[in-house]
Amino acid sequence: MLTALRSVGWRPDPSGPAFTIRDFIKLESAGGILLFGAAVAAMIAANSPLASVYASLLDTVVAVQVGDLVINKPLLLWVNDGLMALFFFVIGLEVKREILEGELSSLRAIALPGFGALGGMLVPAAIYIALNWQDPIALDGWGIPVATDIAFALGLLSVFGRRIPTPLKTFLLTLAIFDDLAAIVIIAIFYTGDLAVPALLVGSAALVAGVAFNRLGVTRVSAYVLVGIVLWVAVLKSGVHATLAGVLIAFCIPMRDPRGESPLRKLEHDLHTPVAFVILPVFAFVNAGLALSGIGVDELLHPVTVGVAAGLFLGKPVGILGFVAIAAVAGLATLPRGVTWTQIAGVAFACGIGFTMSLFIAGLAFEHGSGDYFAGDRLGILAGSLASAVAAYVVLRLSCRRAPESPNQSTG
Repeated sequence: MLTALRSVGWRPDPSGPAFTIRDFIKLESAGGILLFGAAVAAMIAANSPLASVYASLLDTVVAVQVGDLVINKPLLLWVNDGLMALFFFVIGLEVKREILEGELSSLRAIALPGFGALGGMLVPAAIYIALNWQDPIALDGWGIPVATDIAFALGLLSVFGRRIPTPLKTFLLTLAIFDDLAAIVIIAIFYTGDLAVPALLVGSAALVAGVAFNRLGVTRVSAYVLVGIVLWVAVLKSGVHATLAGVLIAFCIPMRDPRGESPLRKLEHDLHTPVAFVILPVFAFVNAGLALSGIGVDELLHPVTVGVAAGLFLGKPVGILGFVAIAAVAGLATLPRGVTWTQIAGVAFACGIGFTMSLFIAGLAFEHGSGDYFAGDRLGILAGSLASAVAAYVVLRLSCRRAPESPNQSTG
């Protein structure tokens, strides 16, 4: 079809949705490789003579003070609360774009990945809860295996090049958007600290200002940046996790200006590179360093470790495949053209790679506890994500033997 259209002079619009999805896939795939390298570097640092230097780096206190306002945190929390707010800001931009003009704008298009995402959240959480039911503190980690790391998942799919059908990539992207939305809701509801009312009032006022700018037609991004900074500080001080400020202010960015151009698309495109190639690798480096010395059978078989690993490796594919099958049998959705059930299974395993978001939620789940579960949750994340990646590769290798297009077709 594309070849026929090009033969009569048609060219894709670089600003259109197809271009955006293709560009996003390419960027996130490359970022996944860098993310993996950062995680490996963190493991090496934590299990080498550099371990003390690595730990000292994470504990380095960085303070910012303006008058009586003081933000005083170790470097690890500056990354998790500050840099990751930009990551969630990009997620917010992506979700708004998809709702207004993308895959989430059509109920029929979102039915299949929507059901898959629901199963991919409920089953892993159920597995974790079943294994940790007797431990009230460990139960706080139920959200850890719910997440999907889209950078790693797309990086895995990129290994197969053109053998992966485009509708399969779109299915994964849409499912991941639902996962991101779920993670935002989970963090907002279940992983907040003691609330400070004055800070919440300041944050609410900042959010109202951002919405007002949008309704008044303000398109200068700098105005939203200033409001976003105030919102981030207020949310940080309120007890709600600061990364939610990124999502909230992203929803305020206008989709279109009076000339028909998209400030939101431009901002999303501009931020993808620093997020994929700087922020996420830095996050992986400061969070993935698990010291393996002293880890024995007890840690390997701890319900937290097993719950996270089983939730990612078993819960994700079982949940996604099961709910997709229910939707298909009930006639609520159909498989995309050219996509097989085996390929859906491969993507379902790829969704078990929960690395970045799982580490993030793990930090929130146990940051107020004694720290006894930090090794177990990270060990479970690493084991479950690695096993999921291997299984996804094997299944996709068997199900994607031939490219869906002939060699003489354009690659555009």
